[in-house]
Amino acid sequence: MITITKPKPLEEIMPHLEKAKKVYLIGCGTCATICHTGGKSEVLDMKEKLEAAGKKVPGWMVIPTACDELTREALVENAKAVEEADAILVMTCAFGVQTVTMYSDKPVYPALNTLFVGKEETPGHFIEVCMQCGNCILATTVGICPLVRCAKSLLNGPCGGSVDGKCEVSPDTPCAWQLIYDRLKALGQLDKMEEIVPVRDWSTSSAGGPRRITLSD
Repeated sequence: MITITKPKPLEEIMPHLEKAKKVYLIGCGTCATICHTGGKSEVLDMKEKLEAAGKKVPGWMVIPTACDELTREALVENAKAVEEADAILVMTCAFGVQTVTMYSDKPVYPALNTLFVGKEETPGHFIEVCMQCGNCILATTVGICPLVRCAKSLLNGPCGGSVDGKCEVSPDTPCAWQLIYDRLKALGQLDKMEEIVPVRDWSTSSAGGPRRITLSD
């Protein structure tokens, strides 16, 4: 399971760096490296682009895991070069960007868009598996999440656009509810299709500010 990221267009990044003459670069050695969005080669490529745009890059680093406390230690170890910079451009997921922000008083900007938590289906191809909604329904949908797998996140069966087991959005996308039906049938649990799922409580998801939880001892 990794966080999937995608590079922002350079024309979206540069306006944020307009007042910064010197930019320090930070990449991540785990998820962003796997996605080829923030590993060593991508950081060096960004360095060339910034320098071609007239910026100076006093330093760069690829933190093994940019979303944990290694970031604080890495910033301390590279304090001289970081201090020389007017801004920090971070080539990691949004979690990594926020972690750098916690440990630096410099302006911090993201170079990537964070897409989803996913798994690698085949080499270089990733698929979303969880939207981290905070109210898991996999028990009633036999381990197949309609919130992620269905283009409309339907909770009470397929829409009218499902044809031959494929989603109307794309013929390459299986209908989530066809998959659920087939698995229920194989398990002898088709009666579950008759259950009406109540209106979903979205308060457990990303609405209402950052979610928090306290673990008991």
